[in-house]
Amino acid sequence: MPLRDIVKGYKWELKRLHPFERTVAELTLVAREKRDGVSLSNVLEEIGDGRKELLMASKDWIGRAKETTSAREAGDVLEMGRDRLLELFEEMIFDPLLMVMQLQNAMGKTPVVKLDAPAVVLVGAPNVGKSSIVRAISSGTPEIGDYPFTTRGMTMGHVRVSFGEDGATSCEDTDNKQDGTNYLQTQLCQVMDSPGLLHRPNEQRNEMEALTLAAMEHLPTAVMYVMDLSGGAGDKCSSVEDQLILRREVRKRFPRRPWIDVVSKCDLGLQEGAREALHEVLEDDTKYLEVSVRDEIGVQDLRDEVMNMLGEVRMVLDAMAAIEEKERAESSGN
Repeated sequence: MPLRDIVKGYKWELKRLHPFERTVAELTLVAREKRDGVSLSNVLEEIGDGRKELLMASKDWIGRAKETTSAREAGDVLEMGRDRLLELFEEMIFDPLLMVMQLQNAMGKTPVVKLDAPAVVLVGAPNVGKSSIVRAISSGTPEIGDYPFTTRGMTMGHVRVSFGEDGATSCEDTDNKQDGTNYLQTQLCQVMDSPGLLHRPNEQRNEMEALTLAAMEHLPTAVMYVMDLSGGAGDKCSSVEDQLILRREVRKRFPRRPWIDVVSKCDLGLQEGAREALHEVLEDDTKYLEVSVRDEIGVQDLRDEVMNMLGEVRMVLDAMAAIEEKERAESSGN
C-alpha cells in the first residue's frame, strides 16, 4: 500500500468506525502512548514527512539520471539513487511504519462484539462476582477476551433467545419460524462482563472503566448492576457504601436502559445495615435479586430476568429499524 494511502486510510477509518469500536481503538492508542510515549498522530506525521523526503529525493535522482550521457551511466546513477532511497526509508519511515503495524495487530486482537445484537452488560465494582454470573447464566463456555489496555480479560457469554411480539424467552432449539407460538425470531445475544467501575470523577477513570461506559452508551444493552454487600469485595474502593453510591450514579446516567439489580454472593450474608442502605438507594418498588452462584440461589430467576431484558432491547431495536425503514421509504418517494 502506498505510504500516502496508509496515512489517509488510518485517519479515515477511525472516523467511520462504529462509536464503540472507535472508543476501543482510541483507548488502545492511549494505552500505547502511555507505555511507549508515542502517539498515532505523531507516527503518521513522521511517515508523511518521510514520504515527502523520499518523493523529493527520487525526483532528484531521476533528474541526475536524465543529465547523464550514456545508458550505462544512467543505470549507475539510478542504482545509487535506489540505495540512497532505501537508506532514507530505513532512517525516516521504517520505525514509525513498524509502530503502526504493531498498533494494527493490537487492535486486530481485541474481542469481537456484535454491535447490533441485544446484550446485557454486567456493571459494578471490581471483584463483586460479575464473571461468575456470566458463566452461570450463559450457554456454552464463555470466552475470555483481552483488550490491550486491561489488566485482565473480559468474559463474554452468549445465550440464544427466541423473540416474540410479547417479549422473549430462552430457547436453544427454536428456528426462525412461527410454528403455533408467537416466536418470530431467534438470535444469539451477548452477556458481557465489564472490567469494573469505581466511585470517582470521570476525569480520573482509567481505560478499563471507559470501556464499560462505552459499552452501555454505544451498544444495544440492558444493564445488570452487581453488588457484593457482604463487606468482602476485596477492594478498598469497593465498600458497600461506595458500591451503592456508584449504583446511584450509573442509574442516573443511564435512566432508560432496562435494568436489574443483583446482590451477589448472598451465601456470605450481608454486612450489617447493608440491606437497609440498599433500600434507601433503590427507587420505589425497584426489584432486586439475591444470587449465589456457588449455592445456585436465584440463578434461574436471574436467567429469566435476563431473557425479559433482552426482549425489551430487541423491541426497541425493531422499533428503531421500523422508523428508519419508514424514513427511507418516504425519502425515496420524494
